[in-house]
Amino acid sequence: MSTLFSIAWRSAWNRRFTLLLTVLSIALSTLLLLGVERIRTQLRDSFSSAVSGTDLIVGARTGSTELLLYSVFRIGAATNNIAWTSVQALSAHPGVDWVVPLSLGDSHRGFAVLATTPAYFTHFHYGDRQPLALQEGRPFEGLFDAVVGAEVAERLGYRVGQRITLAHGTGELIVAEHADKPFTVVGILARTGTPVDRTVHIGLEAMEAIHADWRGGAPLPGLRLSAEQVRQLDLTPKNVTAALVGLKNRAAVFGVQRWVSTYGGEPLMAVLPGVALDALWDMVGVGENALLLMSALVALVSLAGLVSVVLAGLDQRRRELAVLRAAGAGLRHVLALLAIEGALVTLAGVLVGTAAAVLGIAALSPWLQSHFGLTLALSAPTANEALLLAALLGAGWLASLLPALRAYRLSLADGLSPRL
Repeated sequence: MSTLFSIAWRSAWNRRFTLLLTVLSIALSTLLLLGVERIRTQLRDSFSSAVSGTDLIVGARTGSTELLLYSVFRIGAATNNIAWTSVQALSAHPGVDWVVPLSLGDSHRGFAVLATTPAYFTHFHYGDRQPLALQEGRPFEGLFDAVVGAEVAERLGYRVGQRITLAHGTGELIVAEHADKPFTVVGILARTGTPVDRTVHIGLEAMEAIHADWRGGAPLPGLRLSAEQVRQLDLTPKNVTAALVGLKNRAAVFGVQRWVSTYGGEPLMAVLPGVALDALWDMVGVGENALLLMSALVALVSLAGLVSVVLAGLDQRRRELAVLRAAGAGLRHVLALLAIEGALVTLAGVLVGTAAAVLGIAALSPWLQSHFGLTLALSAPTANEALLLAALLGAGWLASLLPALRAYRLSLADGLSPRL
């Protein structure tokens, strides 16, 4: 067997430039398959771990997926807010243990601003019910205190004690900065791998304060209230974007959900985060399958290229194979020789593709984290990734059998007789 490996290696090396293209093609298909699978699983894990320990998310009536996206992932915008009286009525429900109101709509240098209460730092959990932790500093207490996520602090170089200003609107909808009412960073949260890392947190009263001299989403002409002046005002929130709800008994979740949907004060809805996530994955599942199918087609084309290259080389190798058979090599040795050669080429392509995938994850992970909030971690191959690699190796070996069967049918005289 070692002799066959040696012969197969030397034969492949003599045709290294031709086979190099096949190796690169297989490497590309391996890179695509592993990359798509890793991004798919990491994206699912990232979304699934964004919120835990919350029984219901309450907001204005809209789609369950939309409510989840803008309240937890800061994607999109609410169609309507919910009144503060509705939040108070929800908090007074006998089945409700805690309510964390959320108010969105402002930003800071591209990062979302979330106004909430100090209860957010106590009741909001992520991953496997992991609580938020402060890397340094403390939660907000004063009116113009701010707590920033780990990604905000890292990208903008913020430290505790630094002064920042917020802007009205998000993304391309920024109207103006609230430069007359600056905030002080009093805390930096530890990294969570969730949208919390890319959020600036302030108090609900602070959100009211910076908009005290605004009406209808625009500053009132001729009216400017200083930071000291707004402290004298009643800063009770008038409305919020959504609310996270924890129940005293999870068995009562459907009863509270019905109460919210039939609430008479205004049209509201309550969604279960897990159910909304399942609905989200049902929506994106088609895209996932399409990406995997595209990668599989690339792998199929690469293996077809392997078969084509080996078949095309058979005409040039007839004499080589005939000499081997004349020297005593049996037909099974010829079969094994070509099968080993195909397996070596496939293995080389898979190894190169795997190495490229590892280097790509290491190089792109910081960029994906900063721009898309997607954390790609270097880790041992998952069961699905190992299965994909094994399938590529097996398919490459099977593909090499076709040229081997073709060589098996070549007669000894056909290879030794000169062809004019």
